[in-house]
Amino acid sequence: MTRLPRRAILGSLLAAPLARPALASNWRPDRPVELVVGFAPGGGTDIVARLFARHLEQRLGQPITVVNKPGASSEVALSYVARARPDGHVLGLTNMPSFVTIPVERRAQYNLDSFAFLGNIMTDPTGLMVRADSPIKDVPDLIRRALAAPEEIVVSTSGIGTDDHLMMALISSITGARFTLVHYNGAPVQRTALLANQVQVNCVSIGEVMPEPRGVRFMAHGGAERSRFAPETPTFKSLGIDFEMYSERGLVVPSATPSRIVERLRDAMTETAQDPATVRTFEAQFIEPTVEPGPIWEARMRASQARYTELWRRAPWINT
Repeated sequence: MTRLPRRAILGSLLAAPLARPALASNWRPDRPVELVVGFAPGGGTDIVARLFARHLEQRLGQPITVVNKPGASSEVALSYVARARPDGHVLGLTNMPSFVTIPVERRAQYNLDSFAFLGNIMTDPTGLMVRADSPIKDVPDLIRRALAAPEEIVVSTSGIGTDDHLMMALISSITGARFTLVHYNGAPVQRTALLANQVQVNCVSIGEVMPEPRGVRFMAHGGAERSRFAPETPTFKSLGIDFEMYSERGLVVPSATPSRIVERLRDAMTETAQDPATVRTFEAQFIEPTVEPGPIWEARMRASQARYTELWRRAPWINT
């Protein structure tokens, strides 16, 4: 195994804006809406949630409160959403791949059937960051050091089964390098640990590094090509480590939510994601807007879970 499949987003979705959908119903929330996030305030997921909520609430006509429920790589938050009253007033922001890997690696409090899928809104390549004064020069140097001294280099991730964790499992599988992993509940505490020299390397996404790059170096990322937001940073593939890894974020509601509410929320989500004001807001935070409608996104998530299930069968990452 040398590579995870690329995100299967239709070319037409990336090449041109989607047509403005007709409203499926005139349903509107009658009280404030919760947008539940599975990580601590200040991290990439939290930032996306707050940016998107600010625009989405204009279309729903009610305030949207971001509720942080960190823990268990987002299982705490997702299980809360799965159990919520299915009336459109509780939304969940998912993180790929942990959204689909959590039920693969353990008996989780939710599964994909627990949700109705509103759609995906962004992608953000995952990479490696060190302190600016780190003796680790680049990724090849990191691999050489880890091969020479297995498990001596301490690397932080945002949780078991997250894009960060799976990226490190892939790097180890491909290169033979072994690291000691420490799992945190979000990027802010990871950065604090890095700057305090408690860890030597952070697994983070472009959107978590570029807004505040002082004092750190972003060494490489898992995109298919160099990012317009970090043009000087190489991809892992260009360094001969053949895989891709992204953090993706989408919106879900409880599966029993009535279809008229789901369709109205899908329309509002798509309109919000396509709005030039939203796009500018995301891009200002070095986040790549990526609109993927609910049914297409759901099909891709189910296919991804099948692939991760097979990967788990061959090479469990839980102790990696």
